[in-house]
Amino acid sequence: MSAGPIEERYGTRAQVSESFGEITVDVAAADWVDLLEFVRSQGYEFFDWLTGVDEPPDEFGIVAHVFDQASRRHLLLRTRVPRADPRLPSAVGVFRGANWHERETFEMFGVIFEGHPNLIPLLLPDGFEGFPLRKDFVLAARVAKAWPGAKEPGESDHGSPSRRKTLPPGVPADWGRDG
Repeated sequence: MSAGPIEERYGTRAQVSESFGEITVDVAAADWVDLLEFVRSQGYEFFDWLTGVDEPPDEFGIVAHVFDQASRRHLLLRTRVPRADPRLPSAVGVFRGANWHERETFEMFGVIFEGHPNLIPLLLPDGFEGFPLRKDFVLAARVAKAWPGAKEPGESDHGSPSRRKTLPPGVPADWGRDG
């Protein structure tokens, strides 16, 4: 598929770009399911994956990859949802394979896929709090346990003088400190 049919159908509501021979289509969240239905009707019947992208401070990007097996062409579809209320219509009615991908994106980013038949946690243990793939998620393990690998200058018994230890990005200043 060239960009022509998409531009004819969506006009300025879709931004079509090409990079390294691959076409990417960006639409508003209101056109998301319609775009998925349209590209499927154009031969992109193989649903490959769907995921989220944290784009601070205000949005999450939702990205899906579909494939036309006959023409051997790939298509990347993208939309954005606001961080304050991350909701998007479910793609499961168009591509059944989107089921687990939407569940994972819900669990890791907190994006709610409205109309999803079974939007429950998929990977994390019961009672897990937070959304681990958001950039503002605190990696508590980096505070509770020393990071493996090379020592910082001054952390060994010899070498240069000690530097002030800094916490990993996103970790509150009072974490891991004995009071």
